[in-house]
Amino acid sequence: MNYLLWQLADSGFPAGGFAHSGGLEAAIQHGYVGDAAAMRAFVRHALVQAGHCGLPLMSAAHRQPALLPDLDRLSDAFLTNPVAHRASCAQGRAWLVSSSRSFPDAGLETIEERLQRESLAGHYAPLFGIVTARLDASLDDAQRLFLYVTMRGIVSAGVRLGAIGAYRAQQWDKADAGLKNGMEEIARTARSGKAPSNSRSKATS
Repeated sequence: MNYLLWQLADSGFPAGGFAHSGGLEAAIQHGYVGDAAAMRAFVRHALVQAGHCGLPLMSAAHRQPALLPDLDRLSDAFLTNPVAHRASCAQGRAWLVSSSRSFPDAGLETIEERLQRESLAGHYAPLFGIVTARLDASLDDAQRLFLYVTMRGIVSAGVRLGAIGAYRAQQWDKADAGLKNGMEEIARTARSGKAPSNSRSKATS
């Protein structure tokens, strides 16, 4: 059992994931998310999007940390939305700094130095991959952790914004079979190279 994963998944780990709602706040303000069912669908779609966008970059960085500059610049190129771009950089640097300070023997300060030396933006997905690789988390565990943290961040934002209650959030975080199966499917397809499914049946199961 890898207790490191518990530490990284803990909401008390100061990784900056709560600074961004993943678009949920705007969705609520514009009336797209107005009840628990819509909130759950939003979470499912966010996981699918993470599977298409962030997870491949995270996985590539985990497999080949030397590709960090290329993967960071690729993130810079396709994250054209200013809010999403800013959030990715803020979360990435917060994740790296918190991990470096929390695990001083992992040598993560060399990544911080590389970001500065090569003027990299420090996007979240590639940094998540390279940090978990340095911490000896397996690729499978890193992928699950990446998706779980994505879900937890949005669900926590939903509680803060009043979209769902705290007990419902815990049900989704810990026991919602539909969302858990969705995360497992996305992680499996990332390893196989296939595109994650966007089936609505899994979002409503």
